[in-house]
Amino acid sequence: MRTIDELIETSRKTGRKRIAVAAAQEAAALEAAVDAWMAGLGEPILVGSPSAIDELASSLGLDISRFEKVQAKDPAQAAAAAVKLVRDGDADILMKGIVETSTLLKAAFDRDSGIRASGLASHVAVMESPAYHKLFFVTDAAINIAPSLGDKVEIVANAVRAAKSLGVETPKVALLAAVEKVNWEKMSCTVDAAVISQMQRRGQIKGCLVDGPLALDNAISAESARIKKMDSPVSGDADILVAPDIEAGNILYKCLLDLGGARGAGIVMGAASPIVLTSRADSARTMLASIAFAALAGR
Repeated sequence: MRTIDELIETSRKTGRKRIAVAAAQEAAALEAAVDAWMAGLGEPILVGSPSAIDELASSLGLDISRFEKVQAKDPAQAAAAAVKLVRDGDADILMKGIVETSTLLKAAFDRDSGIRASGLASHVAVMESPAYHKLFFVTDAAINIAPSLGDKVEIVANAVRAAKSLGVETPKVALLAAVEKVNWEKMSCTVDAAVISQMQRRGQIKGCLVDGPLALDNAISAESARIKKMDSPVSGDADILVAPDIEAGNILYKCLLDLGGARGAGIVMGAASPIVLTSRADSARTMLASIAFAALAGR
């Protein structure tokens, strides 16, 4: 799979997935739900205030008459109800509407009533860049602020699962930093990267190849790796770029989309079902691709 269009088409061929939209009375989320139906990707279940949803749909010129609606009095109740639909098997994908991300994730990862899996939740974005030769993944741009070494191991595992769902058999994982050498005094992320790389080499992390610390140019440019004499199975051909913290990840993700001409899609991994976190700043195509990504990652 080399393009976002191919990702969307592959997902469409698997059939419509039921999408529980939490607090669906929000323009971007409602338009994305309708787009998913029109593209043959999804069957939305709109959770929230039915009157507000209908009023918004009418103002946007959207036909939502075929979609099921579930009453919820406020965003927190909508999040809980949408999570319950997924937990009970009545929906396949959880999607964010006009509800705070923290509220949705709190409901999703509630130990008693959520769809929590055994690991850490993390954001995984798949990107198509005109400057790169294949789809690649960026993590974590939205959830974990300052991940510990152990958190990063789980972030890698989530991204590897996401990559494999799109057909990458042995993902190449680059643990990013500003330098390629370990600086234990001032750059703790370089120590984390070196340890995680060694863990993979010794079989503690399976199903992928890991190297780091790697600067971004060494991770994605074979020429840069050659000039710097990098002896790495990942350099120049990385499938997954793991940022050292949320600031680096968020800036990288948004630079790719807003300055680099990339197309992308993002989901949260770590729950029993992938979660689509839409943003009002996302394009309609990004939202549609995120739904398609979630559908494939949840198979």
